[in-house]
Amino acid sequence: VRMASLRTLYDPTADAKGTSDDEEEMQQQKRDPLDSALVLTFEGPNSFTGEDIVELHCHGSRAVVHGVLSALSSLSSRAIPSTSTSQQKRRLQLRPADPGEFTQRAYAHGKLGLVEVEALADLIVADTSLQRKQALQQFDGRLSRLYGGWREELIKGLAHAEAVIDFGDDEALDAHDEFDDGLNANDGGMSIWGTIAPRIRSLRQAMNRHLADASRGELLRDGLRIAIVGRPNAGKSSLLNLLAGRDAAIVSSSPGTTRDVVEVMLDLGGVRCTLLDTAGVREEKEEGVNEIEVEGMKRARRAARDAHIIVGVVDATDLSRGLEAVDELIRVESESDESSSLLNRDNVLYVLNKLDLVEGNENSINSKEQSNSPKFGISCTTSEGVDDFLSSLTQQALSLVSGDRDVNEGSALLSVEGTEGAVITRARHRRHVEAASDALERFEELSGQGYMALDMAAEELRLASSELGRVTGAIDVEDVLDVLFADFCIGK
Repeated sequence: VRMASLRTLYDPTADAKGTSDDEEEMQQQKRDPLDSALVLTFEGPNSFTGEDIVELHCHGSRAVVHGVLSALSSLSSRAIPSTSTSQQKRRLQLRPADPGEFTQRAYAHGKLGLVEVEALADLIVADTSLQRKQALQQFDGRLSRLYGGWREELIKGLAHAEAVIDFGDDEALDAHDEFDDGLNANDGGMSIWGTIAPRIRSLRQAMNRHLADASRGELLRDGLRIAIVGRPNAGKSSLLNLLAGRDAAIVSSSPGTTRDVVEVMLDLGGVRCTLLDTAGVREEKEEGVNEIEVEGMKRARRAARDAHIIVGVVDATDLSRGLEAVDELIRVESESDESSSLLNRDNVLYVLNKLDLVEGNENSINSKEQSNSPKFGISCTTSEGVDDFLSSLTQQALSLVSGDRDVNEGSALLSVEGTEGAVITRARHRRHVEAASDALERFEELSGQGYMALDMAAEELRLASSELGRVTGAIDVEDVLDVLFADFCIGK
């Protein structure tokens, strides 16, 4: 039962003594009201936590909130009549909720699974439309259903295998088993792996397809890092300010102004992107370079190495040196870290700035460089070419989280979802699914060794089932819960 009513809230601990019931009511009306609020009641188990809940929807001023909370706190020290026949007075046990306590109670009462709790946490901190949509799709339980179905299949196979271990000489064992596909039931149980192995093999293939997603769900949840690199005075900080729409970085004609990495969050087509303005990169032996600028260049190289997309800004009036500096940075960082995304040159975009200072503009630039890398001529002063560059940058971000080079904002989430309609969004999920897949691979090797490896093969099925159970919260997740609920706000 759900009920909603508009009520005037009073402090119940205020004095309201009278000689009669009428006088008591008059005194009650003379109290100073706290607020006029919407009061909602939810009877368990049909509530968020599964318990009886009363919600007070008050106005948000500090005076109202402080007054209501103070009144609720004072109830803890006041005895009120009991509804029982003994009419003994009791005290209400009221206290502020701990961070995430409402969600924790919902989990404890089976209203939410662990994956849904994580999705709720993602929804609360979502910055972009695609992050919100992905969190809501996780919250509806599709990932839990996928992993739960896999685990159920494993448990069936495990139960069948353990039955063979215990009753291997029972000729009638396979006669009515759902895993029997018509194989010989008079072989003393040796057909057990013949009936289960194809199902387990198909299950492992489904897991591997699920894992082969280029971490798209995690990229969408955590966001992309876009590093702006180039020589000093190429216009990196000017580009950052232009894209951010505010003066986030100091702009100066003096080289080496930017020393540390300046971060700005952008929403590119629904993808959360952190734009990084870095120190200009040049030879350390050049005139005017000091130890502070050298440290800034080291940080610029680290930012480039960890970025998902590189924007190389080049001064169009000094094209050769600018391109050489960016190419050298990418080459050095790629050689130092073979796993770096810089090895994929498709994730590198060149911006040829100061187009307004070049005679002939883009025609003159194109005649000076023959590289096939994507390049965009812009002017941070006049904003010429910025829209085309921003459109391409947005397309690049969408393609990384969807795996589709021709994706747009409307179809990006469909590509992220994958064939099962669910996607991995946390490293914890990936780690456990990978462990489950590895266990099934070992099972396939052991299943061909007959009764000698029967126990070990069954143990691999049990291990795979356990790993999937840790994702959904069915097994041993207390340490995960402690960290997860600590990150929630008080209201959840």
